[in-house]
Amino acid sequence: MNIVTVCAVTMFFSCRGDISEVQEINRIDKIPNGVAENFRLKYTDSTHLKAVVSGPLYKDFGNQSFPYQEFPEGVYVEYYGDNDQVSTIQADYGIVYSGTDLIDLQGNVVIKTHDGKILRAPQLYWDQTNDWIFTEERFTFESDEYDIEGVGIDFNKEYTQLRFRQGKGDAVIEE
Repeated sequence: MNIVTVCAVTMFFSCRGDISEVQEINRIDKIPNGVAENFRLKYTDSTHLKAVVSGPLYKDFGNQSFPYQEFPEGVYVEYYGDNDQVSTIQADYGIVYSGTDLIDLQGNVVIKTHDGKILRAPQLYWDQTNDWIFTEERFTFESDEYDIEGVGIDFNKEYTQLRFRQGKGDAVIEE
């Protein structure tokens, strides 16, 4: 009887860690409902091309209670403005939160506009609902009017309303 009890107790405790690992692996919230490798997605509106998103890996977690799309190995975006003017965004990592229309770009983020503006930052957020872009991280911003570096910047997507929190550099000011 003692041997049976010892074996049962030993099996119970030795399997305990394995069961929790299996439960963790089988969690539904870790499984994307779509994965694409070496992808190229085109977004259109009324037959007009608005953006082309590409990268090595795309994961769609739209099946989650807080749905999102992830670009774990980097993302490159060409977005088209008026008169098909092309601007680009690239980052080492990206995540789009569908429920809030917030995009979080991380790692060597670079935005280049069709008219020569360049913004570099380690992380950048884009609020798609309000067309507002911001970071609290270090940044550099170059354009015909600005050559600024600092910490914290926010602006609209047309770059007509810029706010710098801690910045230094050169700016052209019209009188």
